[in-house]
Amino acid sequence: MAEVPIPKEKWSGKVGEVRLGSEPGRVIITGGQNGMPFLSFENDYPHRPKMAGEVVDTLQNYPEIAKSFFGDAVSDPVEWGKKWVEMGADLICLRLLSTNPEEENVPSEQAAELVKRMLDEVDAPLIVYGCGNEEKDARTMEKVSNLGVGRRLLLGHAEEDAYKSISAATTANQHAVIGFSNLDINLAKQISILLTDFGVQLKDIVMDPLMAALGTGLEYSYSVNERIRLAALMGDPMLQIPMLCSAAVSWEAREATEDNPAYGDLQERVLLWEVTTGLAALISGADILIVRNPEAMRMLNAIVDDMLGGD
Repeated sequence: MAEVPIPKEKWSGKVGEVRLGSEPGRVIITGGQNGMPFLSFENDYPHRPKMAGEVVDTLQNYPEIAKSFFGDAVSDPVEWGKKWVEMGADLICLRLLSTNPEEENVPSEQAAELVKRMLDEVDAPLIVYGCGNEEKDARTMEKVSNLGVGRRLLLGHAEEDAYKSISAATTANQHAVIGFSNLDINLAKQISILLTDFGVQLKDIVMDPLMAALGTGLEYSYSVNERIRLAALMGDPMLQIPMLCSAAVSWEAREATEDNPAYGDLQERVLLWEVTTGLAALISGADILIVRNPEAMRMLNAIVDDMLGGD
């Protein structure tokens, strides 16, 4: 019997690669896809999706159930990061929330020293976010960039109305930067244009098109991610950039975290909500996935193994 040929799309473009971390420590490369996610018959898949374990530098407003996953390690972000590495995380995503001037207002210098400790003691590439205050984050990322020279950090984030200071911090010490856009393919392209016009190279940009959680717009996020990836494969250079998404946004959905017996077991609910959100991100194009629950990371890695043809 004649073999039935598998119809394949022939794409003119491919996603670029971004290198994070530095030797002698761990180095990862993300991106490089030349087809749609998990279609192994038309996508070489040079680098499997990477998992980034979330760490925060203050437990204020952090969910109690999320703290319980790591025990006493949550009292020290460095120990927390080490736990993630032991559990198999590829990267650490450190959020410097304590620098928020409307809350703890920790000095930028102190936050940068924590980043230095993470780099010295935790064997994983590092994603660093500020607190969301534009002025404070500009100072913090400058300090972080300088203390992390030679370590190839991924700094977050640059957006349309605030990108110059973090772009300068990125290029000054050869780090990478997250280009953030709000659920819009045109905005995703625009931030890439703004960054490259400012002097950031495409090999130093990872895009975050804003993943929405199950129950808060997941299907719309999925379609935006997919359109971005399709446009990249069809040859748009400003979208040929690895994609970062957060599965931890699932914790913002009321149905996922409300302690209501009518909704079912809370532990199981937060787990499955994060897995569902993360899976949607992965199959729509995410190359790096930020996770909060280590069991969600384990389940998502098992699903990726299966979809890539593993045992």
